[in-house]
Amino acid sequence: MLVQVEKAASLRIGTREFAWGTRTYVMGVLNATPDSFSGDGVAADPQALERRVRELVDEGPDVIDIGGESTRPGAAPVDAATELARVLPAIEAVRSHDLEMPISIDTRKAVVAERAIVAGADAINDVSGLRDDPVMAELAAGTGVPVVLMHSRRARAVTTELGGQYRGVRYGDVAADVARESQELVDAALEAGIAQQALIFDPGIGFGKTPAQNVELLRGLDKLRGIGLPLLVGVSRKSFIGELTGRPPEERLEGSLAAAVVAVAKGADMVRVHDVGATRRALAVADALFRKPA
Repeated sequence: MLVQVEKAASLRIGTREFAWGTRTYVMGVLNATPDSFSGDGVAADPQALERRVRELVDEGPDVIDIGGESTRPGAAPVDAATELARVLPAIEAVRSHDLEMPISIDTRKAVVAERAIVAGADAINDVSGLRDDPVMAELAAGTGVPVVLMHSRRARAVTTELGGQYRGVRYGDVAADVARESQELVDAALEAGIAQQALIFDPGIGFGKTPAQNVELLRGLDKLRGIGLPLLVGVSRKSFIGELTGRPPEERLEGSLAAAVVAVAKGADMVRVHDVGATRRALAVADALFRKPA
């Protein structure tokens, strides 16, 4: 049973205060990988990394999310040494451009999260919901950094012309099921000693859901408000948008913006995106339409 609780009013990530409900915050994606589904991976190319970091910082995200292991459906895992070799230079590059920019480390490995925090990361974004590495929850509790818990289910991944997808996943009401299953993730985090006000919930659009279920989840996103945590929603360039538009990842800007606006209307507090500038402009209008003036 989902116990409804009040969402914390704000959360500090690094030096920045995130006041939930006042506007939609934007998390910019920095893929330090060679095989990003979105085509913007910058691994092993210092010049490409420098260009991408400069572009991101100039577009003005509220936080930059750095990942060194592709989490697209069917992607091969990498070891911690490889992941660290990718993310540590990326953290250094962001810090060289903006000392105050909040950084989250997108990883399922505690050793990677720990080294990233030492290097300057301010939060952990774990797509496994702290379930893949038994040490991750303890690390998060010990460091006190904010944590993104993401919902996912293990499912059969397939590769299509429009990208990786999951097939044969069964839900009843997908939004209600995600809301119910989120309670297990939250309870485990709290039992590990992570403060509730340090948690953010990501419903995991594109993770263990079919394209149709992703659409259904986005449509029913308001059912997740009772979780009592800020909602981070990642829809940018994902394959369900490709299914709807018939376009490859690099041509999904319009679909991504439309999905982000719907997420805001349904209660998202933050969106994770590749196209920061365009998203900020779209959300300036969405916030004016869907949020009450302070």
